[in-house]
Amino acid sequence: MLELGGQQPAAADDLIIDSGDATFLQDVVEVSKTVPVIVDFWAPWCGPCKTLGPALEAAVKAAGGRVKMVKIDVDQNQGVAGQLKVQSIPTVYAFFNGQPVDGFQGNLPPSEIEAFVTKIADLAGEPDNGLDDAIEAAEGMLNDGEAADAAETFSAILEEDGMHAGAAGGLIRSYLAMDDVEQAEAVLNGVPAEIHDAFEIEAARAAVELAKQAADAGPVGELSAAVEADENNHQARLDLAVALHASGDSQGAVDQLLELFRRDREWNDGAARTQLFTIFDALKPTDAVVLEGRRKLSSMIFA
Repeated sequence: MLELGGQQPAAADDLIIDSGDATFLQDVVEVSKTVPVIVDFWAPWCGPCKTLGPALEAAVKAAGGRVKMVKIDVDQNQGVAGQLKVQSIPTVYAFFNGQPVDGFQGNLPPSEIEAFVTKIADLAGEPDNGLDDAIEAAEGMLNDGEAADAAETFSAILEEDGMHAGAAGGLIRSYLAMDDVEQAEAVLNGVPAEIHDAFEIEAARAAVELAKQAADAGPVGELSAAVEADENNHQARLDLAVALHASGDSQGAVDQLLELFRRDREWNDGAARTQLFTIFDALKPTDAVVLEGRRKLSSMIFA
C-alpha cells in the first residue's frame, strides 16, 4: 500500500546502514537532503551503545521510512567523529538538508528515544519552511558574491527568529565576506547564550579567528622562501600556513600544518594542531580538505 505522498515504504535494509569517513558525504549529507538521517556514533566495546543502538533502530523502523539511520564505528572512523567533536559515546546526531540539526550524548529511556526519532522524522513534513527557504536563498547570495544582500536577508531572518543559529552564522560570514571583521565579531559577541555552541556559530567563530589572523599574515613568497631555507623553522611554517589560508589556499595551509605537526607536535603548545582545528571548524564537516586532513592527522596521532 502506498504511503501519503505516493512513496513506497523504504525497505528495512535501506533504513539502517553502516558507514564511515569515506562514504559519510554520500550516506549522510546527500541522503539528508531528501530524508532526515540519524547518525549513531558507537564502538564495539561501549556498553551503553549496545542498548541505545537497537532501541534507535527499532524507532527508526517504526517511523516507516520517514527517517534513516547510519551507524559509524568511531574506532575505525575517527575523521568525521573528530570533526563533529564526538568526545564520548554513544553520541547521536541528526542531519537534514545536508546539515546537523539536533543530537544527544549518552543513553536515553525508550520513550525519549522514540520522541527524538519522531521529532527528526517530522522535519521533512513541516509545512512552514519559509525561514529555511530564506536561509537557502541567503546562502546562495553569499556563494554568488552578493554579501551585502545576503547580510540583509540573514538580518531579516533574525528579526523573525533571534535564535536561528544558521542566520546568525550566515550574517557573521557575510560581514567577513565584506572584509568587515569588526562588525562580524560584534555579531558573534551578541549571539544568545542558547545558541552559543551551535555548529553554525562555532564555524563562524573559527572563521572570525582566521580573518583576524589574516590581517597580520605575511607575504606567501617570503614565508615559503624562509621555510625552504630552513625546514625546521617552525614559526615560519606556521606563518606560511596562516598566509596560505588568508590567500584562499586552505589545502596548502592544512598541508603545511600537518608537516609542522609531523616534525614537532608539541611545539608552541601544540600550535599546529590548534590551527588545524580552527581551519576544520571554519569549513563544512564534509569538505574534502577537512575529511582528508582529519584522516591524516588521526593517522599521525595514533601511529
